[in-house]
Amino acid sequence: MRWLSKEKWRPRLATVVVAILIVVMALPLVGLFFFRLYENQLIRQTEGELIAQGAVIAAVYADAVRAAGIAPERLGTPISADPAKDNNYPYQPIEPQLDLASDNVMPSRPAAVPATADPDFAAIGAKLDGILDEAQKTTLAGFRLLDPHGVVIAGGAEVGQSFGEVEEVRQALAGVYASELRLRIPDQPPPPLYSVSRGTKVRVFVALPVELDGRVAGVVYMSRTPNNIVKHLYGERGKVTLAAIAILGGTLLIALVFIRTVSRPIYALIERTKRIAAGDREAMRPLAHHGTREMAALSAAFLDMAQKLQARSDSIQTFATHVSHELKSPLTAIQGAAELLRDSSGTMDEAERRRFSNNIVTDAGRLNLLVRRLLELARAENLAPSGESTTIGAALALLPVDARLEVRVESGSDIGLGISGENLAIVLANLVDNSARHGANQVTVGAEKAGERVALHVGDDGGGISAANRAKIFEPFFTTRREAGGTGMGLGIVLALLKAHDGTITLVDSERGARFEINLPVA
Repeated sequence: MRWLSKEKWRPRLATVVVAILIVVMALPLVGLFFFRLYENQLIRQTEGELIAQGAVIAAVYADAVRAAGIAPERLGTPISADPAKDNNYPYQPIEPQLDLASDNVMPSRPAAVPATADPDFAAIGAKLDGILDEAQKTTLAGFRLLDPHGVVIAGGAEVGQSFGEVEEVRQALAGVYASELRLRIPDQPPPPLYSVSRGTKVRVFVALPVELDGRVAGVVYMSRTPNNIVKHLYGERGKVTLAAIAILGGTLLIALVFIRTVSRPIYALIERTKRIAAGDREAMRPLAHHGTREMAALSAAFLDMAQKLQARSDSIQTFATHVSHELKSPLTAIQGAAELLRDSSGTMDEAERRRFSNNIVTDAGRLNLLVRRLLELARAENLAPSGESTTIGAALALLPVDARLEVRVESGSDIGLGISGENLAIVLANLVDNSARHGANQVTVGAEKAGERVALHVGDDGGGISAANRAKIFEPFFTTRREAGGTGMGLGIVLALLKAHDGTITLVDSERGARFEINLPVA
């Protein structure tokens, strides 16, 4: 067939499972590429710490300038403050504002240029220089204290030199807080915007203006390299190792559970299917391990289907054997009679010729009857419920009047039955005909409702059924009236019709004659 030659490619279950497990195991590793968010938090944390440290130094420096009695006109740019518009006045909180993802990384800080510091501010810086050195030992930050003109008066080797042309310092001298990300190593190119290691190559610079009497009294210029994610992970290497082991163990556990509960039962069911298809009846048994409830249900449904198909196959084989046997006898008789008539045309008298001709007609009639009954049985076995309903009285009204016996309804003539009137009439007609052929004079029919089912009783006063034949009466072609033309298919047709309507028929014990019990759903 064409669809077999162009079968669509589909991955194996094992391939899908392995792919899922690899994705699950790789998710934490892929997450490393999104550590920029955490790294950005480290940078903002560094900026926040520098702001806090700078605020303390700025307060100390402002107090020192105030104590030195330096005139306001010698201070820097005026800073305007409008308490009416500032909801936090007199508080002036400064929030970290650096963003590793969006801010440009500036080149390394330009070198200081020579300049001359105001002697009064230089004296104040000399007093605070030791404080800055001690703070640097603990915070690892670089501190520079600048006068109102951007000249370094304390901190580091740049004392007496100017940072006034540095961008963030120029903004601070104008009274505006400024911060920048600058390259930590001068000869390296700026890191890409989405680089994982972007935060490891930068240094945070913060310029905090010192306000005194509404003017800029100086600038606290600070810098520090933020903690990077690699260093942080190395510091937490024990926890990271445990997390990696947990991820690997969890992945292996998922694989084990998936293989045991899904993959292994599926492959076992596939193997069992191949064995059943090859005719191995021993394979028609439940799997040793189903894994999940759904797999157990699938396996049970498959085995049930396989058993029904096997039973159907056995039934067809048995039925074919019976059919061939039933058809073979009249065919053999017809063939023999025809050969005798052909070979003895000159020596056979008229009486013999008529006898053999009658035999041919009789056997041909039996063949015709067998074929007709086979067609009726096939229609009954393939009949689909029509959804119609009827009653005993309505079905009996469809039966022709049989002078051989009387049909009497004992009870339940108006109970609705889930079968069409035509099909129930066929059932009753076969039972009544069997009763008449076995010497019955009366047939009684009754019905009793029990919940959603109805029990019909059909009994007669005939000769009954012998104990030896009770187990065979529903077998195809079984009959005790073969010489009288019986085909043995009447009860088979009845059974097939009732099965098609979710009904059953059984032979029950009776003091006299034969008694059948039919069970059908309520209309």
